[in-house]
Amino acid sequence: MPSGANVKGSSMASRILWVELDQGGAGLAKLRAQCSPELRAAIDAGIVKAAWYPLPLFIELCERIDQIFGAGDRALIRALGRHGADANLTTIYRLFFKVGTVHWILGRAVRLWSAHYDTGYLEVMTRGPKSALARVRGFATPHPVHCLSVEGWCERSIELSGGAGAKVTETKCRTRGDDLCQFELTWA
Repeated sequence: MPSGANVKGSSMASRILWVELDQGGAGLAKLRAQCSPELRAAIDAGIVKAAWYPLPLFIELCERIDQIFGAGDRALIRALGRHGADANLTTIYRLFFKVGTVHWILGRAVRLWSAHYDTGYLEVMTRGPKSALARVRGFATPHPVHCLSVEGWCERSIELSGGAGAKVTETKCRTRGDDLCQFELTWA
């Protein structure tokens, strides 16, 4: 197992896009001013969607956005996960959302995990016509920010594929001593 996790630039880029769309150039400048030199250098160089970035940079980016533009309680991080689904899934994958059911889309997420993370894997199990269970196993460096991002992404993915009233609840988390991160997914 790798010593740390890496995340694809598309996840980082969707957070930068949120800042640009919601806060404009002044917001991006404010974010840059409060980032570590490593994160600032990555932003200044332009986040490459196909490149790998260390998970700590992703965590820092999400936390800085939440602290600067949110309440600092990590609530905005879940919203950033939702935005990531919109930014990354409504473009090249939009056809899948038009023809696939919620369960079908969640099944595709299992296959896409390794396109976004270089560690761990995602399992999705159907629990009924309007519910599923998602589990993240073997992720090298679990972090609550990552879990909140996964929650938001799952919630918006369900909505994009036709599931109304999506609700995602993390019922187990490795950061709380559990053996995996588990999410209960329900929709109408």
